[in-house]
Amino acid sequence: MEEPIIDLHSDAYFMGQALREARRAYNATEVPIGAVIVKEGRVISRAWNQVETLKDATAHAEMLALTAAQNVLGDWRLEGCTLYVTKEPCPMCAGAIVHCRPERVVFGCPDPKGGAAGGWINLLESNPPLNHRCDVTAGILGEECLGLIQGFFREAREKKKLSRMEPDQLPGGGE
Repeated sequence: MEEPIIDLHSDAYFMGQALREARRAYNATEVPIGAVIVKEGRVISRAWNQVETLKDATAHAEMLALTAAQNVLGDWRLEGCTLYVTKEPCPMCAGAIVHCRPERVVFGCPDPKGGAAGGWINLLESNPPLNHRCDVTAGILGEECLGLIQGFFREAREKKKLSRMEPDQLPGGGE
């Protein structure tokens, strides 16, 4: 008997849902990261980065999605759930993920400098002292996830540059 193949079409579908949340963050001038949590084939929570909106450094998409999913399930344990997030979780989020115990984490683009699911460190799959391990799938719609983040920061740099210019230096001569 052959092993079942992971249906990447469903991972792509749910990552698309996380990208919708990331676009909400982008439109709110937040770093465009989105997350959804799925149980038994249906989305039970959705969230987008709201650090600036809520003035809360912990208001990452993953953290907000974890809390919402716990409220839906009425339990802090997210067993049997999958977290889809557009960017590799940071150490804070990875720590919370381990404590909430979802079965899987699926992310779009890696974060080589600050990622904690294999980028800089791997807290989710192979850290013996921690009480839980998650299966991790990386790179689902990765180019699209990365493009959204890169576009956001490119625009932010351009706005900052323009804000420092004198009116006569602006494109169009300040007219």
